[in-house]
Amino acid sequence: MPTLAVIIVAWNVRELLLRCLAATEAALVGADIATQIIVVDNASHDATAAAVRQHYPHVILLEPQRNLGFVGGNNLALRWLGFDRPPHHAPHAPAPPDYVLLLNPDTAPQGDALAQLVQQLEQHPHLIGAGPRLLYGDGSIQSSRRRFPTRATFFWESTLLERWFPHNRWARAYRYEGPHDPPATTPHRVDWVVGAALLVRGTAIAAAGLLDERFFMYSEELEWQARLHQLAPPPLPNTGGRIAYIPAAVVVHYEGKSSEQAPLTRHLHFQRSRILLAALWYGPPFARHYRRFGQATYLWELLIETAKHLLGHRRDLRRQRMWVYATVLTHLHLLRLETMENEDDTNGRYYTQS
Repeated sequence: MPTLAVIIVAWNVRELLLRCLAATEAALVGADIATQIIVVDNASHDATAAAVRQHYPHVILLEPQRNLGFVGGNNLALRWLGFDRPPHHAPHAPAPPDYVLLLNPDTAPQGDALAQLVQQLEQHPHLIGAGPRLLYGDGSIQSSRRRFPTRATFFWESTLLERWFPHNRWARAYRYEGPHDPPATTPHRVDWVVGAALLVRGTAIAAAGLLDERFFMYSEELEWQARLHQLAPPPLPNTGGRIAYIPAAVVVHYEGKSSEQAPLTRHLHFQRSRILLAALWYGPPFARHYRRFGQATYLWELLIETAKHLLGHRRDLRRQRMWVYATVLTHLHLLRLETMENEDDTNGRYYTQS
């Protein structure tokens, strides 16, 4: 019987977490899988921990007493499972599980989605991970398939340029939305999948290590899956990609319910993570160019919001955005020393084709 650990990192989303736990347990009813569920409460102030203890006393609850972020919270659970423990260090300790599912608290697995993901990895030993089809709360498909980023991707995806040119070819290729890409309704292999629901083989984690804690949130699952590709045991010949996208496995994702509570923090962590990723992927010189691009876009946003404020248009909203953009501009300037010059191993670790 395969063993599965489900890790859910939560911050101030108590009701969504309780719904997620109910859906997760329902999705595993009847599945021949030995499962343990771990909730990491990142110092929520909405009584999340108390609710888990009351309604799900059998769930393992880890309380670090501070907000470790998505990466730190998942790593806390992975360490608890023994993934950073050398085999000889604790020979009598339980073995880590065969599979680990990173699951956002704002998700709801549907039907037998989780069992289908596990079945894929059971049947295909060359695979290192699998992801489901994600749906928004209204039932529409959420983009969750990704290619590894090219240099152009950094400038044309999730930036002001994409807002101006939403159907640009670089963003579409990144999301498998090109004219020759398979549709989101068919199973296929991909470079990586969005981390809202990501199943990973335990032996791959043991080989590649935990998530990179320089990322607090955002881009961390991309970096991790690239490292899994590189360091996990080699695939069988001619098997194609090593992460499966399984559209028959459906997970509803009520996106961004934690991060939307703190818009400044969301902007700061998103930009910091992208700059660090750029340094890891193509080296510090490229990351410096990307940082300058980010500064230019936030300066543009600040000027637009300032003009709207002066014209008297929704001034409270404009003041809030002006403060956010000005603060991000300051932090982007300071990020140069923190994330590039002091990162000894950011020498283009992952170089991909442009």
